[in-house]
Amino acid sequence: MGKLSPQDREAIIAQGKEVLRIEAEAVSKLAERLDDGFVAAVELILDCTGKLVITGIGKSGAIGHKLAGTFSSTGTPALFLHPAEGVHGDLGVLSGQDVLLLLSHSGETDELISIMPVVARIGAKVIAMLGNGKSTIARYSNVVLDVSVEREACPLGLAPTASTVAMLAMGDALAISVMNARKFTRDDFALFHPAGTLGRRLLLKISDIMRTGDSVAVVGTDTVLRDALFAITRAAAGAACIVEPDGKLVGIITDGDVRRHLLKDETCLSWPAARVMTKDPRTIAPDRAAEEGLHIMEELRIGEMPVLEDSKPIGMIMLKDLLKARIV
Repeated sequence: MGKLSPQDREAIIAQGKEVLRIEAEAVSKLAERLDDGFVAAVELILDCTGKLVITGIGKSGAIGHKLAGTFSSTGTPALFLHPAEGVHGDLGVLSGQDVLLLLSHSGETDELISIMPVVARIGAKVIAMLGNGKSTIARYSNVVLDVSVEREACPLGLAPTASTVAMLAMGDALAISVMNARKFTRDDFALFHPAGTLGRRLLLKISDIMRTGDSVAVVGTDTVLRDALFAITRAAAGAACIVEPDGKLVGIITDGDVRRHLLKDETCLSWPAARVMTKDPRTIAPDRAAEEGLHIMEELRIGEMPVLEDSKPIGMIMLKDLLKARIV
């Protein structure tokens, strides 16, 4: 294909904007239609003593796969059941303690209709996301969620576009509403995401990354800068914690602080640490999230931060260690 003309480029941008407008409008109208049926769907899932089984075929099935992952990661055990496989034995995964979430734009999907009598016999409750509230599937359902759209974004009106976006948005709204009703916390979420960047962000604590023991430079307020610098060097650190005789932190000195004072006065190496320390530096507790420490240090543009317990330094967190942990 040759180089696109300016007119072709304008037409492409116009088409993209039109698709986004149609799909955004479809989702916006869903919000206007939420009613007690949505609450009833949330209650069915909350009261479920089994699992949430999601089914659909074609593009609706693709949305079902995604929603099964969303529900599972937010506190509701869920799985996807292909309806065609269901009639060949896989319906054995469904029990009377489960809730079945059906996805169908037409509400007349043959593969779904064929399993409905068996579902009724098993005794599972049924929530249906449908584009047709008067369909066959609607009659089999305990709760119907209206995901109808005025038109597809496809100019031919054939490819499922706005309808699948509406289905996905309604499913996300349902999953997050159930999550909030369960009082599902950040820590709960972390348990289901132990791997990758997300898992590290949620699970790693300051105590997992902080430097301790000989890798932390701690000196008294009367320690001269020369010895404070030696302590920093021995610890292979970038700063020293300055403490009172009782061990409580009162300040911090970085090797950069020492260099800057040396440029002004070469006799500073004999000064007591208390004279040049940064008083009341920003600190963090060992049980805080490593991600929180990273945000604080980036915001303040600092490279080291003392870790305190009972006002006493037990470690030092360094920006380069947080970055090395790949929590971002």
